[in-house]
Amino acid sequence: MVRWFVVTPDMHRVHHSLNRREADHNFGFTLSWWVHVFGTCRAQPTHPHATMPLGVARFQSPRDQQIDQLLLQPFR
Repeated sequence: MVRWFVVTPDMHRVHHSLNRREADHNFGFTLSWWVHVFGTCRAQPTHPHATMPLGVARFQSPRDQQIDQLLLQPFR
């Protein structure tokens, strides 16, 4: 019931999924009723939350996860 009013961590995590159909949902950042009104709510991901792949497909290598590369990502 809380998810109808406030974005929960699980809702936000779905937005960061590597699965494009999930990543294009749950755009609310504080109030979640917007995503319900506009039909962009994805309540549960395809994979369980604990094993759901996250991030941007282009930046998945171990090198991309190093601090220097993380700081440069917005400019790439």
